Amino acid sequence: MMLPLADLLLTPDAMSAVDSAAAASGIDSYGLMEKAGQAVAAAALRYFPGAIRYVVLCGPGNNGGDGYVAARALQQTGTTVRLFHLGDPQQLKGDAARAFADCPIEGEAIGGYLPQAGDIVIDAIFGAGLSRPVPDDIAAVIARVAAAGIPVIAVDLPSGLDGRSGQVLGAAFRAMRTVTFMTRKPGHLLLPGRELCGELEVFDIGIPGRIVRAHADDLLAENTPAQWYAAIPSAGAETHKYKRGHLIVFSGGPNATGAARMSAMAGLKAGAGLVTIASPPDALGVNAGLLTAIMLHAVEDEASLRAWLADRRLSTFVLGPGFGSGEKARQFCLALADRHLVLDADGITAFRDDPQQLFDAFAEGPTRLVLTPHEGEFGRLFPDIAADETLSKTDKARAAAARANAAIIYKGADSVIAAPDGRALINANAPPWLATAGSGDVLAGIVGGLMAQGAPAFEAAAAGVWLHGLAGQHAGKGLTAEDLVAAVKPL
Repeated sequence: MMLPLADLLLTPDAMSAVDSAAAASGIDSYGLMEKAGQAVAAAALRYFPGAIRYVVLCGPGNNGGDGYVAARALQQTGTTVRLFHLGDPQQLKGDAARAFADCPIEGEAIGGYLPQAGDIVIDAIFGAGLSRPVPDDIAAVIARVAAAGIPVIAVDLPSGLDGRSGQVLGAAFRAMRTVTFMTRKPGHLLLPGRELCGELEVFDIGIPGRIVRAHADDLLAENTPAQWYAAIPSAGAETHKYKRGHLIVFSGGPNATGAARMSAMAGLKAGAGLVTIASPPDALGVNAGLLTAIMLHAVEDEASLRAWLADRRLSTFVLGPGFGSGEKARQFCLALADRHLVLDADGITAFRDDPQQLFDAFAEGPTRLVLTPHEGEFGRLFPDIAADETLSKTDKARAAAARANAAIIYKGADSVIAAPDGRALINANAPPWLATAGSGDVLAGIVGGLMAQGAPAFEAAAAGVWLHGLAGQHAGKGLTAEDLVAAVKPL
């Protein structure tokens, strides 16, 4: 499926290559800058018509060029415009120099800007063209603007934000709106970048789609149904419960059974035809008293599990929620190495001392393992990857997926789902109130339920994360895990 240009994600380097290729093809690059600056000016007038003055902060590159165009366009409408520049604008090159020459407003050094009530700041200092911490004088301006509560419109990206990783490079503006061009960048979706961008507008300045797509990362996108819907089995008129798969969720002991029940019910709600809780014998009574649609099977130890696994129809498992992180978790996980497994919570932590043992068990054949680590768990399984500050969250998830031959759900408010083949999706539909006890158990169950129906590991993981976010939206603020399960709907 060919995604609309606005749905693609291009790194800053890739977008620079697009700009160069557009210019090389004969397209008037200054005309593109003119359209970009005019779009910024239009956004300022549309969303902040009551501004007493528009304050345009221009940097030393093409982002600053967009700012000079925007300043000129705003002045032509009769508004009050103040212009501040970083460095000597007489040293500008190329299109940015032309934009400066065409701007009739005399500017001042950026360090002299003092916010006033009624200001609207247009941040055209760095955009995506920054890969090092912001200079001290710009950090001081950012601090003054924040302290005064002045609304900011960012051009491309808030200055100080890394467009590749979404991380802050020392200091960054918190924009109320961001206007970017042609496509989004990963930093528009990854946190904290997503929050710092405010409302995001993607404006088409006229670069041909063929040029943009030629430089796009086809393996990276936002997590939406367009990325996986075709791979998720749908129920037909002839479907019955045995065709919709059998999911098994392992329970902890008698004092730790609730997490497994949450996962099991989520798997059932996500569409699995049958769901069984595999319970220690001493927890059977607790589980039996609280189960209705979920079946129950006693599994005491590795030997009893392996005997049960003689039934090859048992293909998909969730291990970890409330299970305990000791030797038993490791034994059970390794016994399931030829099945489809969602390894969550305690199941992940069980391999903190020897993660390679886990990776080796699932190394051969198609991807059948889904790992769901949050930040701490990710660091336990992949300590070197987690510690590499040169990598974005997307980079880390991809590296981990390749190492583990697993689909990785690197959890958080900006969960990244990655596959061993390099595919990666950034999720953006999760409301903040999903951060509650039991939420991860529900996610594991949804993913397991989709895998039980035959969805491939990566697509099940991506769809599960998206459905989990959708359920959180429907359940609303103040949700509990029980509310979240009740809100889970199948595709």
